[in-house]
Amino acid sequence: MDSSPTPRPPTLLSTLVDTSLKLSEQSGRNRKIALIAEFLRGLAPEEIAIAVAYLSGVTLHGPRGIGWATIRDAEPPTHVDTPELTLCDVDAELSRTARLSGAGSTTERKRVLGSLFARATVQEREFLARMLIGELRQGALEGLMIDAVAAAARISADTIRRAAMLGGGIPAVAPTALIEGETGLGRYSIILFQPIAPMLAQPADDIEDAMARFAIAALEWKLDGARVQVHKSDNKVRIYSRTGNDVTAAAPEIVERVATLGTRHLILDGEAIVLRENGAPYPFQETMRRFGRVLDIAKMRASMPLSVFFFDCLRVDDRDLLQTPGVARFEALGEALPPPLLIPRLVTSDIAAAQAFYDDAVARGHEGVIVKAPEAAYDPGARSASWLKVKRAHTLDLVVLAAEWGHGRRQGWLSNLHLGARDPATGEYVMLGKTFKGMTDAMLAWQTEALAKLERHRDAYTVYVRPELVVEITFNDLQASPRYPGGLALRFARVKGYRPDKRPEDADTMETVRAIYGRQASGDRDLQSR
Repeated sequence: MDSSPTPRPPTLLSTLVDTSLKLSEQSGRNRKIALIAEFLRGLAPEEIAIAVAYLSGVTLHGPRGIGWATIRDAEPPTHVDTPELTLCDVDAELSRTARLSGAGSTTERKRVLGSLFARATVQEREFLARMLIGELRQGALEGLMIDAVAAAARISADTIRRAAMLGGGIPAVAPTALIEGETGLGRYSIILFQPIAPMLAQPADDIEDAMARFAIAALEWKLDGARVQVHKSDNKVRIYSRTGNDVTAAAPEIVERVATLGTRHLILDGEAIVLRENGAPYPFQETMRRFGRVLDIAKMRASMPLSVFFFDCLRVDDRDLLQTPGVARFEALGEALPPPLLIPRLVTSDIAAAQAFYDDAVARGHEGVIVKAPEAAYDPGARSASWLKVKRAHTLDLVVLAAEWGHGRRQGWLSNLHLGARDPATGEYVMLGKTFKGMTDAMLAWQTEALAKLERHRDAYTVYVRPELVVEITFNDLQASPRYPGGLALRFARVKGYRPDKRPEDADTMETVRAIYGRQASGDRDLQSR
């Protein structure tokens, strides 16, 4: 008698769509985690990564130039009533669209999508369309998905999170977690030319507030530049942005400096910035204009050369330093790099010395300082309480939800921005206010074009957009407001600049906003003085 297990039937897309609908109906985080975990446990190994990606609202194959117009043109007049598409069927077809390029690729992409939609039910077609254009709002963001995979695999969320950061994302490591368990996740480590998400800082009100949290602290200049992660193996150097994009071609100065270093293998964390002859920084937008350049780089390099300052070392030769205390990582950095490439740094327990260091950084034109716990490990992708940022003005990175048409000299431009922060409990964006201040004509022209490409719908006065653009906003303080669903509103908000180096998930959340308001309401700090 054959005692081999009965083959598991392929999972239908409709089953995942049903799970997605249940998720969108739930408001409780724990219930969402339980729903996803239960679904994941019932999948075949080859289906796990697909399901994790789809329930996170993304595909495994990255952007493919699909918008509403492509979806509209691809939709056939007919559909099926009985579900037949499997997860692997869908993934195979979407993989085909991702590989298409060159002449005729748009027509072929529409044909492939049309064939896929013809085999889908109405509900499945709607799910696929929304997922492909980034409009799937079901509350299963990456943080919640990490917790759900952890629950399904019965492994700690911290272990899953670290593996995801090192292994290319939660869809990539979820199969290992569910099939091989914690032992299998041990294979993920920091490797050359596979960028990891950078460690981030939480805001502190001022130097006194930051220094009170640590017995001794390491302070470093906070530069208003572009975060870079630089990988070196012998003479090969690659530079990655904070979102993991390869930007090597844009920064030949950095490549040349790092390539000459004597250490064979390095992974460095730092900031690229354009400085004036006197050492003062150009505005952030000018650094990003230089850093984002793809043409005439030699000409731009002559007039606006990039400088780089490194503040962390994640790998030296074959040593993974992520779990090494910060003070030891900086020592390794100092051994590998010459002083001009190191961020200015002070280790102290003295508040007066720390304040003087901050004042000097601001006097030089920089944003402020980062205050670090010297013994802290490097936590990829985390906004850690071990790193605190003290800035000369109170700012938030928010997401543009909509924009209103301007009047008078701004006629024809999208001007008044609707600003929001994501609520981690629901995954939805919460509006915090509007602003039309701080915008140059060039910015107005750019944002009008950029927001038009993200349009979801519009009325006579307002264009509502997909929440993809991050903008840095300065403001005086927060006030209670029944006008907005989050109960809080920005006072005297002003645009500091767009942050093309940040994704929506990198922006500040309602947790940060509520924490700022809580400190303000308690009278602990005068935010207007910052």
